[in-house]
Amino acid sequence: MSTPTRIQTFRTRLQSRAPLVGTFLKTPSAAITEILGLSGIDCLCIDAEHAPFDRAALDTVLLAARAHDLPSLVRPAHGEAAEILNALDLGATGVLVPHVASAATARAAVAASRYGREGRGYAGSTRAAGYTTRPMIDVIDAANATVCVVLQIEDEAALAQIDEIAAVQGVDCLFIGRMDLTVSLGAASPSDPRVVTAVERICEAGVRHGRCVGMFMPSMTEALYWRERGATLFLLASDQQWILEGARDLMRGFAT
Repeated sequence: MSTPTRIQTFRTRLQSRAPLVGTFLKTPSAAITEILGLSGIDCLCIDAEHAPFDRAALDTVLLAARAHDLPSLVRPAHGEAAEILNALDLGATGVLVPHVASAATARAAVAASRYGREGRGYAGSTRAAGYTTRPMIDVIDAANATVCVVLQIEDEAALAQIDEIAAVQGVDCLFIGRMDLTVSLGAASPSDPRVVTAVERICEAGVRHGRCVGMFMPSMTEALYWRERGATLFLLASDQQWILEGARDLMRGFAT
């Protein structure tokens, strides 16, 4: 029996709330994806919401990620079923659905990510299906077992329904969009007490319902604080930030 791959076991690790560290991919580059695949990070989140990823670019970077067995979530521009289908057909390990503010939206995201009645449409000619080389039942069973559904909580309106959202069957992770939450709450900084309280409230709901809780961080400075409150998935910085910081470090070293 072959050893399960990192992609195949990612959802299990996510659900078990094992500590996981990844980063955002902002640049549509197969080469950068390959480099990150060699870094040892646990996962990648391809940011098709805020970065210039069309279908062809997604196709290329997901091919590179799968070649290096790097679990990859796609954050689509919207949470529509068509965008979720596109990402999963191209071979994404899962989706990070933005702006989930109600249980109804959460249920729709789960349905769009799973095969079944009123769920994800099937095509055997996709990368996810092995380009017609795999039996349909094998594709469906594997996808329903391994595809991750991560919901981004980043709106004040979501706080009123956070327990209902977290309770939706099939949700694997609540991902806290702290920057947009800051804006939604009318705060001036992510460290505003109102924002911190809201993030703590989301963490508590995740723990209460047995869901993984994730969040973006520019660095690991606050990770211990949030791990103690139930967060286990940390997406740190982005490929662009690593490049920028590396170049700045080089220039600082040269200047001294």
